[in-house]
Order: sequence, then structure tokens, then C-alpha cells
Amino acid sequence: LDEVGELPTPTQARLLRVLETGEFIRVGSSKVQKTNVRIVAATNVNLMQAVAEGKFREDLFYRLSTVPIQVPPLRERGEDIILLFRKFASDCAEKYRMPSIRLDEEARQLMLSYRWPGNVRELKNITERISVIEENRDITASVLRMYLPDLNIEKYPVLVKQDSEQKIFNSEREILYQVLFDMKKDVNELKKLVHDIMGGKMPIDVPEEPAAYPHPIHAVHPVPSIQEAEAVEEEENLSLEEVEKEMIRKALEKHNGRRKNAAADLKISERTLYRKIKEYNLE
Repeated sequence: LDEVGELPTPTQARLLRVLETGEFIRVGSSKVQKTNVRIVAATNVNLMQAVAEGKFREDLFYRLSTVPIQVPPLRERGEDIILLFRKFASDCAEKYRMPSIRLDEEARQLMLSYRWPGNVRELKNITERISVIEENRDITASVLRMYLPDLNIEKYPVLVKQDSEQKIFNSEREILYQVLFDMKKDVNELKKLVHDIMGGKMPIDVPEEPAAYPHPIHAVHPVPSIQEAEAVEEEENLSLEEVEKEMIRKALEKHNGRRKNAAADLKISERTLYRKIKEYNLE
């Protein structure tokens, strides 16, 4: 059983039952079959940790781990790297009917210094790739280095910290985006509020990115009368906060303090209204 740690929980239960009773029923059959087998299971998962996290059945773990065999990673097996390289190079030479590739001494040392995160599968893949692509059968360190990832990146564990910091950065960036979206929504609601205050006479056009335009852009209208101009000038002299506060207060009075109705009248969300009430001390 390869990658037994990836078995779904229902399958783990069925496998445990077969191991305990020695019986199984074939698919589509009703006859109980007897079995007497030995199980060799392999996994890259830390099963003890998986048991602690509830991802692997504890009883199945102890049933399978009668004789545990820990296979060290390839980078800890020294000369095995060179022996396996020779084996894979010989297999490729036979498969593609070409001479086998050979490593010089410097290339051998480079092989031994590489961490091989993909273990034997990665070694086999790189050996076959070199065998197929390179015309020269004598492989130097400079040629081998072209087929290996950056050795400096593979050697040092600092990437774990960088990866963690990257995840934190991504999380903070998502939060920032959410805050910006909420602010954009508040700006749109504020546009509607100010537009209603001015009775539609001076619509305010706030662009999608207000930072690019520090001042609101007013639509062009015919020249108003003196009385209208004085009224507009008086309205413009009011700060935006005062106008907003006054409109919220009037809306609450109109609906006898019912915030849901006031928010609907102001065309803003209840959450925004609650925040504004607290901000302007209108409770």
C-alpha cells in the first residue's frame, strides 16, 4: 500500500476490518472471501501527527506499524546517490540505445552536496533528462549545475521563514483589500447622501480612485440666480461632517429612532448608520 497516509477515513475503516478479521467481500459478490496476506505500507506523512490531528485512525496505525522501517532521505545516504545515478544512467543507456553518461569528480561532489528534496524520483528524473539532452557523455559540474535548481535556495532553511512571512503578508493584504472595498462602499453611500442634501442641483462626481483627484469635479450647469448662488455658497461652507450629521439626525427624528428605517431612507447600510451614530454621538 503506497501513500497509506492519504487513505480516506471510510477506506481506513474497511482496511482495518479486513486486517482484523482476515475476510472480505468482492465488489458485486455476496460471498465472504478468506485472505492471509502480509501488508507493506509506505507513506511520506507523519502518521503520529496525522493521528493527533484526527486524519488517520489510531487503531489502524498500530495495526500497520508492527515493524516500522524508517528510510532516511537521499541526501543522508552518501554514496547511495552515486550508485543510484549509475543505475539510472545504465537504464537510460539501454532504453535509448546510447552510451551511458559519466560524472567527473567535481560533478560527483556537486551531486553529494545537493539536498535532493525530491529524493530518488528527482535523481532518476534528472539522470534521464541529462541522458537524453546532452550529446557529450562525460558530464562536468558546470553541465550538471544547469539541471539542478539553485543550490543556495535548497541548502538553507531560511525559505521556511520567508514562506511564513509571505503567508502573513498575503493575509494582511487580503484584509487591506477588504478595508478598501468597505471604504469604497462608504464613499458611494456618502455620494448619494450629499447628492440628496443638495437636492440634485450640484451632483458630485467622485471618481473610482479619489486619490487621483483631490477635489470633487462638479458638473457644468447654467448660471444660477443670485439667491440660488448664495444658498449654494452657504451649503458649500458647511463641512461635510456637519451636513452628514444633520441628515442622520433628521432621519432618526423622522422615523422615531428606528435605525433600520432611517438607514433605508438615507440609502446606506445599517452597519454604516450605527458607526456614524457612534461617531457623531447621536445615540
